[in-house]
Amino acid sequence: MEDSLARPPSPAGLSCYVAISQFLGLTVIAMTGAWMGQFRGGIAWESLLEFNVHPLCMIIGMVFLQGDALLVYRVFRNESKRSTKILHGLLHVLALVIALVGLIAVFDYHRKNNFADMYSLHSWCGISAFSLYFIQWLMGFSFFLFPGASFSLRNKYKSHHVFFGIFLLILSIATCLLGIKELLLFSIKTTYSSFVPEGILANVLGLLLITFGLLIGYILTRDEWKRPPLAEELALSMDFKNLTEGESPSGSQ
Repeated sequence: MEDSLARPPSPAGLSCYVAISQFLGLTVIAMTGAWMGQFRGGIAWESLLEFNVHPLCMIIGMVFLQGDALLVYRVFRNESKRSTKILHGLLHVLALVIALVGLIAVFDYHRKNNFADMYSLHSWCGISAFSLYFIQWLMGFSFFLFPGASFSLRNKYKSHHVFFGIFLLILSIATCLLGIKELLLFSIKTTYSSFVPEGILANVLGLLLITFGLLIGYILTRDEWKRPPLAEELALSMDFKNLTEGESPSGSQ
């Protein structure tokens, strides 16, 4: 009986797609660092280079780590549900912290140089993405990690949580693309059309960001790659439902 309930191995193709997504994500981070280092002078906190902290931190936090947090339930298929939830939540916290550093850097840079804030579409999308991401984390913690939410409430909210998770990754990548375009127009507007190396690198970076998002979305939307519940999780889920909804096991059907 236990053998029949044993977890199957990872579905064919899943590991390959996850590995490619990680390679792409790390390549995007490396290219962003190379862009800031090779063409924008490097990264520092107490100088004019403080701005360069912003794009690097936002891509690490709001794109790479956010995407990895979404993949947790596909990659860790044999670990307990609670452990997977905790890892999922911690990756989101790390992403929020790194993104917050990026936001502080750009606002501080603007303040020191008397630049206007929050006037561009990029900035509006960026602050919206960060704020909604924080709210999404709070809601997820309240419903799925905090013990107060009932079984029916968790079930009702789950589809919304999944939808907004994918939406926020899309919004974050779109905001990064707007930021890349904005930075290029500010820095190399007169030479951008001449296919200068900085412009080419930034364009390739944008394409890789889109590809990373597509891969994450593809992995998340394949029904056969979803994490099936362990046998003990089904039993615990039924016990939790009975406790929070007041249903008897015989009436649960």
